[in-house]
Amino acid sequence: HADLSRPELTDLYNSRVMSAEKMTRRMGSSSSGSGIFSHSGVRLTLEDGSQWLVHKGDGYGDTSETVATRASGMSSDWKVTQTKDIHGSQRVADYVRAGGSDYNLITDNCHHASGRMMKLGG
Repeated sequence: HADLSRPELTDLYNSRVMSAEKMTRRMGSSSSGSGIFSHSGVRLTLEDGSQWLVHKGDGYGDTSETVATRASGMSSDWKVTQTKDIHGSQRVADYVRAGGSDYNLITDNCHHASGRMMKLGG
């Protein structure tokens, strides 16, 4: 989200979420796409039809390790593992908050964050 101005970022974070999809992809050269050898995030479809990936990683953000990025930049390696209709009951900010600001490989990684995000709304 570094390419968004402060007002655009505020608008994004206040946007209503219509659906959420938990997504996973393999890490690096691993042939496995699950478990500790994968990365996960949640792709949100917003009221305006745009899609954003909310995901967490070590060093991903300045003030939070959970960030929102345009889903158009996702590779074809990402696969949907769970879907949920939200019907506008949550906002993007709720997902970023649920992801958490701090990263810990063992106790608070991308999979923990994605799990918390998928418990929202619906």
